[in-house]
Amino acid sequence: MSTLFTPMPKTKTKKILGIDPGYGRLGFGLVKVQAGNLSAVDYGCITTSVKSPHAKRLLKISTDLKKVLKKHRPDLVAIEQIFFAKNVKTAIKVSEARGAILLAAQESGYQIVEFTPLQVKVAITGYGQAEKSQVQKLVERLLKIKQKITSDDAADALAIAVCAAQNNNLNQK
Repeated sequence: MSTLFTPMPKTKTKKILGIDPGYGRLGFGLVKVQAGNLSAVDYGCITTSVKSPHAKRLLKISTDLKKVLKKHRPDLVAIEQIFFAKNVKTAIKVSEARGAILLAAQESGYQIVEFTPLQVKVAITGYGQAEKSQVQKLVERLLKIKQKITSDDAADALAIAVCAAQNNNLNQK
């Protein structure tokens, strides 16, 4: 286990849903914190069709995320803040998707925390300029995932959930 990881209090099992916001693909990853140990419960992607109208894609994101929330009932929802320097058109669409994500989580009554990509990288690797592949390998190791995570979006979502586990006292709600 990494020396960077500060375990959660050992009192109660907690579940954290990490979300990597996206318009075409939204990554999600559910992590369980139990007795100071982390494990992956579920991870994957919510996808939307490029052929669907914009509003329908946002509705699908919201509807499918609510299903994930209802299925897993996390104690906390952690979402990555977005940062785009170049493509304004993409930034707007992802921002709108992020709004649908925040609304779905809030309407469902979940506590929400947000982290920057830099905060996530530092929490996982100790280095803010770490490569995606480095973050993914460490997430797999921290969560004892034996197979390579095939989706970058799901791996990022798990990293966000691990970051939240390290940065939040989940006994408060």
